[in-house]
Amino acid sequence: MPEVPAVSRVAATQNSTTAVEAVFAAFAPRGPLARAMPDFEPRGGQLEMAAAVARVFETGGVLLAEAGTGTGKTLAYLVPAILKRERVLISTGTKNLQEQIFFKDVPALRDALGVAFTATYMKGRANYLCLHKLDQLNDGFISYDVFLPMIRAWSTKTETGDRAELQDLPEDLPFWNEVSATAETCLGTECPRYDDCFVTKMRQRAAASDVVIVNHHLLCADAAVRQSAYGEVIPNCNRAIVDEAHQLEDIATQYFGYSVSNYRLEQIARDVERSLMIVAAGDRKAGSEISRAVERLREYAKAFFSDLAFAHRGDGRLKGEERVRATVESLAESAEPAGHLTSALDILQSTLALVASVKSNPGAAGSPDDVDPEDAREQIAALARRCGDIRDELRFMLRAADPEYVYFVEFRGRGIFVRAAPIDVSAIIREMLLERMHATVLTSATLTVDGTFDYVRDRLGVRHADEIRLPSEFDFARQAILYLPPRMPDPRSAQFVSAAGREVVEILKRTEGRAFVLFTSYATLRAVQSIAEMALDYPILSQGTAPRSQLLAQFRATPHAVLFATSSFWQGVDVAGEALSCVIVDKLPFASPADPITAARIEAIRARGGDPFADYQVPLAILALQQGLGRLIRHRQDRGVLAVLDPRLRTKGYGRRFVESLPPAPMVHDLARVAEFFSR
Repeated sequence: MPEVPAVSRVAATQNSTTAVEAVFAAFAPRGPLARAMPDFEPRGGQLEMAAAVARVFETGGVLLAEAGTGTGKTLAYLVPAILKRERVLISTGTKNLQEQIFFKDVPALRDALGVAFTATYMKGRANYLCLHKLDQLNDGFISYDVFLPMIRAWSTKTETGDRAELQDLPEDLPFWNEVSATAETCLGTECPRYDDCFVTKMRQRAAASDVVIVNHHLLCADAAVRQSAYGEVIPNCNRAIVDEAHQLEDIATQYFGYSVSNYRLEQIARDVERSLMIVAAGDRKAGSEISRAVERLREYAKAFFSDLAFAHRGDGRLKGEERVRATVESLAESAEPAGHLTSALDILQSTLALVASVKSNPGAAGSPDDVDPEDAREQIAALARRCGDIRDELRFMLRAADPEYVYFVEFRGRGIFVRAAPIDVSAIIREMLLERMHATVLTSATLTVDGTFDYVRDRLGVRHADEIRLPSEFDFARQAILYLPPRMPDPRSAQFVSAAGREVVEILKRTEGRAFVLFTSYATLRAVQSIAEMALDYPILSQGTAPRSQLLAQFRATPHAVLFATSSFWQGVDVAGEALSCVIVDKLPFASPADPITAARIEAIRARGGDPFADYQVPLAILALQQGLGRLIRHRQDRGVLAVLDPRLRTKGYGRRFVESLPPAPMVHDLARVAEFFSR
């Protein structure tokens, strides 16, 4: 960060003092928050964090703030953000927290503080309806979906176009892709519905707002777009707050990588065919050429991905570094079908570009009467650009030559994905976020390992920062106990699953269900669930049987329910009260050695002389375990049992690091103590 002149430093200090005084006044026992918010109670940690946020907003730089559960960190950063009276960007790890801030916290603070300010929340494009796509469906070129009438009726009433308003729309509805606003299909200012566009309106609201609330996915998407020629998604801000900052590295890894799949190629083929009916109806020669180009693309895509599937049919048994080597070898061996595929993309791109460059004749025979020639040309030009982007990404991955990336093939259902992911995103985060802002607050309930911020500093590229650690406001000695079984087999042994099943059954009998049972793998989940279902009468819910939000709603509404789940339920889930009285974790959540990105990062740390296990794998697992166990105690009235079945907490030297990171609840090894806890 550039050196601040002495005069500016004095001014910054004076402004900082004033800002902190304003924060103290807001949080005072008889201040505006206490008067306007019935549930408000002064908390020392909350005030300390709010003052630190106010200071860094004035002086600039980075603040690392770990705020334990119950601190009230959301208000602690929102109040100084609002009082600053300049645009502040707030990024959250989940849409749920994003919506809580916008719909609950912001209105409450607007009333309490008496400050006139505006706020907008922004989501990724795919959450919004594309009116232009919806208009195209009216032409009958796509088979109608049963949800189309619902979406069409809603489109005339909604002000935001946010699919979250459609509560009866399934989360995983494939049809939504046909009408959602995606970057690849967006025509920008050339779109005939640009002025009516929900994404356009969202950006306009954000550009006029004092507080802009996004999620990390959109934050990274914006940074990626700024690297290209497409401008920006989020309006310029000088101050940013990144909540749930422990998730930022993983999300940045997704957004700054590359991915080409059989799904993506089929989607471009379908989109070209759809536009072909509308745009080339009056030009049979052009239509015929495009049809042949699409046919070639499909043929060569099938050959290329079939070769990859055959080459990687045994990858499930490979470790991460072995998968990476196998990927590089298979890409080299697939040079001929890969060459055919990139050539097919070349031909399709050039054919589309040629059609787009020819001035349309709206009176040509067969042209649809309601197709605007300029709109048609822009649609075709956009498709040509998409073909070029896919071709360029595919060529980058086929070369597999950039040592900063790890290359691998991934299978999900019928999808085959060729991926390239950055091994280290710290420089990207520093350049695209930290150095772009005057001030950045990185906060979470879980940022430190072994009492320091060293791990997160290294992973997120933080060079210089102020630091603040605030313990949880909850009384874990009274509200919880930590149960560690006295005897368990090694989690890598064949006996572990049956032993874990027995422990889970015995714990759930004493808690009367009311539990999350969290696993590090689906295989163990299924095996333990089958044991529990035979031994227990409690309602059992399982991840994968329904959308996440639906499962949570069922869990909250069903007495004595038990939810069996994996990684997506380890964080961002809040169930208050007796409905959740126990959280059981089967194993220490070490990242899988079969994961190519984990393997590449381990190798990179080893190459520079570090200890990947102590410096990366253990800290990463500690933060994940803290998040998983953090699901239990969310409010002062909550009580319950935390249980970790993995014996390595006691038998391995590194287990001490995990134990010292756990909530300060009394540790017990006897199931009778679990029963006694609930009898109090």
